[in-house]
Amino acid sequence: MKKIHFSLLKASIILTLSGINSCQIAVSQKSSLDRKVDSLLSIMTLEEKIGQTNLYNGNSEMTGPSPQGDNKNKAENIKNGLVGGMLNVFSAEETQRAQTLAVENSRLGIPLIFGYDVIHGYQTMFPIPLAQAASWDIEVAKIGSQVAAREAAAAGLHWTFAPMIDISRDARWGRIMESPGEDPYLASIMAKGWVEGFQGEDLASLETIAACAKHFAAYGYAEAGREYNTVDISMQTLYNVVLPPFQAANDAGAATFMNAFNILNGIPATGSSFLQRELLKENWGFDGFVVSDWASIPEMIFHGSAIDTSHAAELAIKAGSDMDMQGMVYEKKLKQKIEEGLVDVQLLDDAVRRILKIKYRLGLFDDPYRYSDKEKEKAELLSKKNLDLSREAAKKTFVLLKNKENILPLEKNLHSIAVIGQLANSKDVPLGSWRAQAITNSAVSVLEGIESAVPKTKVVYAQGYTLTKGDRSFTQELTIVEGDKSGFDEAIRLSKRSDLVVLVLGEDCFQSGEGRSQTDIALKGNQIDLIKKINEVNKNIVVVLMTGRPVPLTEVSENSKAILQTWFAGSEAGNAIADVLFGDFSPAGKLPVSFPYHGGQEPLYYCRKSTGRQFNRENNVFWSHYTDGPNDALYPFGYGLTYTTFEYSNLDIAKTNKGVSIDVDITNTGERAGTEVVQLYIRDVAASLARPIKELKGFQKKKIDKGKTLTIEFNLTIEDLSFYNTEGEKVYEPGEFEIMVGPDSKSVLSKKVTLE
Repeated sequence: MKKIHFSLLKASIILTLSGINSCQIAVSQKSSLDRKVDSLLSIMTLEEKIGQTNLYNGNSEMTGPSPQGDNKNKAENIKNGLVGGMLNVFSAEETQRAQTLAVENSRLGIPLIFGYDVIHGYQTMFPIPLAQAASWDIEVAKIGSQVAAREAAAAGLHWTFAPMIDISRDARWGRIMESPGEDPYLASIMAKGWVEGFQGEDLASLETIAACAKHFAAYGYAEAGREYNTVDISMQTLYNVVLPPFQAANDAGAATFMNAFNILNGIPATGSSFLQRELLKENWGFDGFVVSDWASIPEMIFHGSAIDTSHAAELAIKAGSDMDMQGMVYEKKLKQKIEEGLVDVQLLDDAVRRILKIKYRLGLFDDPYRYSDKEKEKAELLSKKNLDLSREAAKKTFVLLKNKENILPLEKNLHSIAVIGQLANSKDVPLGSWRAQAITNSAVSVLEGIESAVPKTKVVYAQGYTLTKGDRSFTQELTIVEGDKSGFDEAIRLSKRSDLVVLVLGEDCFQSGEGRSQTDIALKGNQIDLIKKINEVNKNIVVVLMTGRPVPLTEVSENSKAILQTWFAGSEAGNAIADVLFGDFSPAGKLPVSFPYHGGQEPLYYCRKSTGRQFNRENNVFWSHYTDGPNDALYPFGYGLTYTTFEYSNLDIAKTNKGVSIDVDITNTGERAGTEVVQLYIRDVAASLARPIKELKGFQKKKIDKGKTLTIEFNLTIEDLSFYNTEGEKVYEPGEFEIMVGPDSKSVLSKKVTLE
């Protein structure tokens, strides 16, 4: 109580001083929060203001390279009020200890904000974000973020560096696992869900944390899919593809944004006034603060944009980058720039005002220690409730890619099942990359899930292939094994003697994620050789596929009867997979990314623009194609089967005063009830700017009983039929539109309509 009382005493002094400041501002036009922030700002020294823009790493984890001259005086700087927040400090005990340094020792007792990469769970892991997008379900996004927020808040955290809503169309980019996929419409839906899940209705609630929309902007367009690489895209792509999810996050009330490592239009995003001031803060009315990515401010020197760290500090603050994450550039150079008259102190005041507002909204000035509750932390982390929610969410993210002869769902009275694959017995890989405080080897493995689901069935296991050897770590590159077939014989022997084979293929979770770009995204570790060998002795192969990215599956498809894409499904992965394999839950996921025939097709996405030579009209080589493979995806965006079948019919389009209404009948023609994601696409046939061949504009997820027909209705407004020009203006151009409805982006019913 003494600590809280001391903090509140300082707060009361500040509020008393607000009377001095009130004569200088139009109090009647300002909110209570604005008045509090202005009052505090008015009594802060220049050094204390700059301090609020400093975000230090707590050294509990390193989620980026250590910059030169890493500050060795962190504790003293915190005591002197020269630090605004810290990342990678977690647990109720550690956050309270660090908070005490700031609140009990600094002149004004301004509390720290604690941030952490809580991406798809804090300790209870949910499916990776790309998997959550495969649910096509905003509630999956919300629930996953809500659980992550509850656990993180109980561990003393206030702020997550999520969601990452970069559109990603190149599977070579390792960070695609953290993205919502290739489509801006679906990504915008998920962005809204993630932000609302993290933040709830009140940031001051002890079950919510501040979200951070990242990376602003175009980080997912890194050339060649190589992490941290440069970006060069058109303004049309920026406005129509990259920005919509960020605008959705802002509309949902995202408290913070994070800028990106990449260059855009020749300027590092960290130093882009266009992105941060003009677009985000002015045009979109964003009232939170922008944090740099890890040391991205001094990295502007390497981009060739800043001469030195002093110049980098000037560029970043002018551009609207409010808080410096682990760059230590503002703390060392900003005062000098202000005193020299090269940086207006009002720019600093704006940054500090934004930071303080979020701290007030989090309730930190009311009680700096309110999140640091050891008893709540103990009760919340890995609770049964959270694990149950993880299991339910995971089932909704799985995508059934193939189901020949309806081999799935499996009968629970099978005599024997051979479970094969190094990944099948892993209790760690399902946790995924960017796993926050997940406990190593805490996931339910596929083998465990199957054994639990069919206790009377003989379940045998063999490792088969060897994918990785040695230590596995988030911060170190993996040792991928090639050429080791020592486990083949046992796997083949058990497969031959079993009724059915569940072969778990894919990636190690640390093959994808930040810093894990790959030139070759094909399955490693002799996995293809193994499936071919097993197929020679047992044709009943069900593949469970664990990946963090789309991978080529031609040979996997040729040598199996079923493929269930499960991504990295989180803490309850094995149980959720068994639920689907044995029919306790029917899969309903749809792909948020296109799966290629070959990695050389990347970047690959459905909503491409047409070329002038898209067809082989003359039976010669001079058209847009590969000479050694197809153009299209093996499994297209939006694709996914279930344990029943659906028939689409009676597509009807009618003009309305506001746009177009669409009706389509969906009939369940199978033997089970099932859930279908009905997808609506359009094409603007001729426009002033070339438009994509298809664009997702809506979807509905509906459960339909067997034998039943459901009429699905969509309405497209003029806004829906509009697009952004290169000036960022949204325009509508009358003319012919193609309206398409189907179960995925390829298999559609289509009609055209001409609008005035």
